[in-house]
Parts: sequence; structure tokens; C-alpha cells
Amino acid sequence: MLETAGLSGSLLVRHLGTGHELALDADRPFPLASVAKLPLAAAALDAAQQGRLDLSMPVRIDDQSRSQGGPGIARFTHPVTIAVGDLIRLAIEISDNTAADAIFGIVSPLDVTNWLRALGTSGVVLRHPIGELYASLATQTITRDAATVHSLVVSADRQGHPSPLPQLDIERANAGTARGLADLLQKIWDGSVGDAVAAPLREMLAANVFRHRLAPDFSADTSVWHSKTGSFVHLRHEAGVVEHLGGDSLVVVALTRSRVPAVIQPSAEQAMGHAARILHDELV
Repeated sequence: MLETAGLSGSLLVRHLGTGHELALDADRPFPLASVAKLPLAAAALDAAQQGRLDLSMPVRIDDQSRSQGGPGIARFTHPVTIAVGDLIRLAIEISDNTAADAIFGIVSPLDVTNWLRALGTSGVVLRHPIGELYASLATQTITRDAATVHSLVVSADRQGHPSPLPQLDIERANAGTARGLADLLQKIWDGSVGDAVAAPLREMLAANVFRHRLAPDFSADTSVWHSKTGSFVHLRHEAGVVEHLGGDSLVVVALTRSRVPAVIQPSAEQAMGHAARILHDELV
């Protein structure tokens, strides 16, 4: 199904009640794109839980501190002051890059990685703010148009060559595996991270406004879909948890890259959801 849609990738679905899981290449690392905001938010909330960060602390953002790309503060035309806790909410619910990078200014990528290790979660490493993705892309598009850069990225990936964008090199990128993300989500749902992290993060993930990828296959009147998406050039990701009214909860993670050099690919989005749903239905 994924191949037909021009995708390759990793899928993992885990039943949080039984621990049973079905997976496809779940230990393969991918650049995370905006999925990196999930561990960032969790680490920041934990810092607040430990008393090292005040969620009410105001952060001023102006033209010099706005990151490129995406909705939210990047589109503002005037300086703004926002509390840390609300920046976390913006980073998760609308995938605001500027909000995420403002948090990275307080909780560094290394801080997040160290927190994940202390939590016992492997397979996820953060190395740079979100803005570096767009700065790298902007550098490449000075002499080439965006469509050409997209084609170059896809071609390099297909041939196994280094990416023309350094932040898509898994040795330099924010990178993670489907299993690593599933382990983090499981700890959020089983309370291992503490209520002050788990409760607000579950609420934010349920309010994610991007509902075009896995959500159509997991949202219903009898279930709640919580997730964080990530998209950049040829990458299409989503990691979340579906809670069914009957009591079953399952982690669902899909990390993919496309060999089709196009930004809008509805068939790829549909294939991701359908493939993940097949694994899900085998476990319930």
C-alpha cells in the first residue's frame, strides 16, 4: 500500500493494554521534522514539574526571533509577548515553529535528549531548533527553485546519497525511530512522566489542528485521536495515541518519506492512514 503511494517508511502500532504490537521497520531512524516538538514539549513540561522552569514566564518575540515557516507567530507583523506554557501549546496544537524555537532557547536540544535518556527512552535524538530546517532550505533555494530542491532531495534519498539539506542527514538532524516515539508516548499515557507532564500534553495532542493524515482513519464519535504531525520536503510523519470508548488505547506511529517530488500528495496521506489502520485492526 505504501509502495503504491510512492512511500517508504516505518509503522508501529502497540496496544497499551496488552503490550502487543505490529510493526514495519520500526527501528529505522528518520529526520523528525515537527514531530521533534513532542519530546521538546514533554521535556519542557518536566522542567516545570521539577521547578526549573516557570510556565508563566513571559517571552518576547520580535522580527529577529521569529522562525521561518508554518502557521502562527511567524505570520505576525508586530512584536508579541507570550508565556512559556502557551508557547508549548502553540508548538503542539498548531505546530508553531517560532513557538518551538522560543522553547528551544530555554530547553536546548541537548537538554531534551538528556531528559529522554534519563527517562529510559532511546531512539530519539534532538540536535537543532526547528528554524534550522528552513534556514537550510532557504540557502539551497537562493540559486534553485523549491521544486528543484525537492527533486534533488528525493533523488539523493532514492540513490542513497547524502541529502543536499544537512538537516535531513540522520547523523545531523533531529532524528528518531517509530519505536522510540512509541516508547515516549507509552510513558506519557502510563504516567511514567508524571501527571504535570502527561495531562496537559494529552490535552494538547488531542487538540492538534492537522487532521489530514492519520486522523481520518482514527477519529470517530467512539474514539479520541491524539497526535503530533511532522512534514518537511519529502517527509510525512505522525505519532499519536487512539483512545477507544471501550477502553482500548493504542499507540500509532508512521514515519515516511516519499519518492514523488511533489508537496501535495493526498494519496500518500491516505495510504499512511489506511496502512496504520490495518495494523491497528489486527490488535483490537
